[in-house]
Amino acid sequence: MPLSSRLPGFYQKSVVERAALIAAEAGLSLEARAALADGLTLDQADHMIENVIGTFALPLAVAANFTVNGRDVLVPMAIEEPSVVASASYMARLIRANGGFTAGSTEPEMIGQIQLLDVRDPAVAETRILAEKQALLSLVNQVNPSIVARGGGARDIEVRQIADSPIGPFLIVHVIYDTRDAMGANAVNTVVESLAPEIEALTGGRVHLRILSNLTDRRRAWASCRLPAAALAFDSFSGEQVRDGIIAAYAFAAVDPYRAATHNKGILNGIDPVVIATGNDWRAIEAGAHAYAARAGRYTSLSTWTQGVDGALEGRLELPLAVGIVGGATRVHPTAQAALQILNLSSARELAEVLAAVGLAQNLGALRALSTEGIQRGHMSLHARQIAAAAGATSDQIDRIAAQLVAEGQIRVARARELLALPGA
Repeated sequence: MPLSSRLPGFYQKSVVERAALIAAEAGLSLEARAALADGLTLDQADHMIENVIGTFALPLAVAANFTVNGRDVLVPMAIEEPSVVASASYMARLIRANGGFTAGSTEPEMIGQIQLLDVRDPAVAETRILAEKQALLSLVNQVNPSIVARGGGARDIEVRQIADSPIGPFLIVHVIYDTRDAMGANAVNTVVESLAPEIEALTGGRVHLRILSNLTDRRRAWASCRLPAAALAFDSFSGEQVRDGIIAAYAFAAVDPYRAATHNKGILNGIDPVVIATGNDWRAIEAGAHAYAARAGRYTSLSTWTQGVDGALEGRLELPLAVGIVGGATRVHPTAQAALQILNLSSARELAEVLAAVGLAQNLGALRALSTEGIQRGHMSLHARQIAAAAGATSDQIDRIAAQLVAEGQIRVARARELLALPGA
């Protein structure tokens, strides 16, 4: 049976029932099933980073209803913020019913940078480097033979002259390197370090920094969706009202960096949890996304929302997404391995495309809420459960206390404690 991301009533099941359903749907191995409950051991953690004293857990959830390029995808998300998983799942359900997400990506090309100082004649140095490009590329391809064997490796070498800086002129050498299914930070750093002596010998300059760039604008993914206005209607809001409200909210983010920062944070609310769940570097994703949003010299929205010729709402998101499905934490973290099994992907590019779809869904959910009922209604309803738990409520008390807090409009720990103190609580 093909996997289905449509999981009606999923949120109403117990944690054990949800885990069993996902394990069966995704065909998880016994090890992956165990990792959902047990996660990272202390011994495994001790071999990942230094000075380990314990582990730190986040709730691991699954966003449902995603169809990307005609394929159903179950999306694992590690996050502590209420409403994100619910919002992404609901928007994906609307989009699923109207053709799903269409997504794409570039080749997984990373940029390694070499800073070259003390160059007597920058123009001559640039000419010498470019004249030896093929020899340098051949040298680079000897550094990581396993990546080359998989079809990756060095693609190009570029040189930029910096005429004006706080320390005067210098050169920047870019090595364009295809990392295939790895995120590739270690591979790229190894490449530029190995190339440094050759660059110095060619130019007579002094290599200073040699490191990858997290502005991975050659390694981008995008997703788009389309919703008829009628599909957006809810409660007292017509589809046209919701559509126009979403477009007006996008316009705010497009022209104002203060709004754009929060708008883009909402996009990353969807992307980061999947990046974390799969053991990828969410800090690199954040850095690249925000830098890309300012690529034209002004910080702006990463997504666009417009009205189609037939009145439909059309959305698109494009951003750098350097993620991997091999190496790094994905190789040693058992829960990350389980998350990748749930996703059932064949390449890092496919993971990036799913991430773009999740980011677009989350963006749509936030804009829909902001432009209609306000962001707090749904968010605070879910937040009330956290407040009830923080006040000491357990098991079936949590939902009952949370419902009362929402009904009263007093979502505070103090009020939750008062309710718990009442007879019969």
